[in-house]
Amino acid sequence: MDTRWIDQEGIDLEQETLGKQLRNFLDEEGRLTAFPAKRKMKHLALAYLAGKFQPGARYTEKEINQLLEQWHVFHDPATLRRELYHARLLDRKKDGSLYWLAEERSECSEDRE
Repeated sequence: MDTRWIDQEGIDLEQETLGKQLRNFLDEEGRLTAFPAKRKMKHLALAYLAGKFQPGARYTEKEINQLLEQWHVFHDPATLRRELYHARLLDRKKDGSLYWLAEERSECSEDRE
């Protein structure tokens, strides 16, 4: 899977690069130890987490939470899920029943709240 992409602000969002930039926020297993407060670092952390999702996959809210639990240690997947959605890194159906990576264009895209 190619994990390199550039966001609208021109930031390299390749997973290895993100990991290096976030080193102060990651433990030895690559999990977020805290959610950054500064805007740029928060954006990098969210892009790092978004990179853990498979392109083309559809996830229930429970599956999103389970995946996020694997990649952070402060046990707040709901906040991370909402932040990923508000940052437009994840998209979802209006009823919240399915989530997917936002860069995908699909039949579900019209369902975004």
